[in-house]
Amino acid sequence: MGKPEDGEKKKKIKDVEISVPIVYGNAAFWLGKKASDYQSHKWTVYVRGATNEDLSVVVKQVVFQLHSSFNNPTRVVDSAPFELSESGWGEFEIAITLFFHNDVCEKPLNLYHHLKLYPEDESGPMSTKKPVVMESYEEIVFTEPSESFLARVQNHPAVTLPRLPAGFILPPPVPVEDESKRKRGDTKDHPLSQWFLNFSEADELLQLAAARQQVQAHIAKLKRQISMTGRNNQQFKPL
Repeated sequence: MGKPEDGEKKKKIKDVEISVPIVYGNAAFWLGKKASDYQSHKWTVYVRGATNEDLSVVVKQVVFQLHSSFNNPTRVVDSAPFELSESGWGEFEIAITLFFHNDVCEKPLNLYHHLKLYPEDESGPMSTKKPVVMESYEEIVFTEPSESFLARVQNHPAVTLPRLPAGFILPPPVPVEDESKRKRGDTKDHPLSQWFLNFSEADELLQLAAARQQVQAHIAKLKRQISMTGRNNQQFKPL
């Protein structure tokens, strides 16, 4: 039989969802004309927080399944940042499996990423200074989380907490882990961070506002054109 505290740790909270935004993808650098045909690119595949926060509060392990032509194609990463670097010449699909802490979810999450080495415009020049970046955004939603999971992540910036049911009292927060340890797991100062795509909600809101302004300006322009057309038709109306 399990210990009584084990049952407490896995006690579920109904009508509550916890969302964890993640980004997975790769960045690839061309090694230049002097590189060998079989080692033309240096690339890194990774799973990161959407705002570059440390994911190890939720994710325990990530397994990257590379092409069978690589030595040891099954690569296991047990700590953040969850990434691996290799070199090669060909593009292929990488299977990425996320394993979570016991109080988060017992079922792993399977993702698939097509390794991108070459720019979309294949006729254009390749650069050794600017990488080719291909990323995907995913929101992992955990329904009915355990009390221990909620207590551990309620103050963590990598996690989006929901509006809790009326009258619900949050469990006492778990003491924040050593700040230096969390900084080692985040990707804010990552060498590739300047090339990461921006998936933040604030950026999306700004883009939506800009798009809305463009649409409104276009509608106003069309109205002016319609009004001018109407006036011109009246001027040339036959007697």
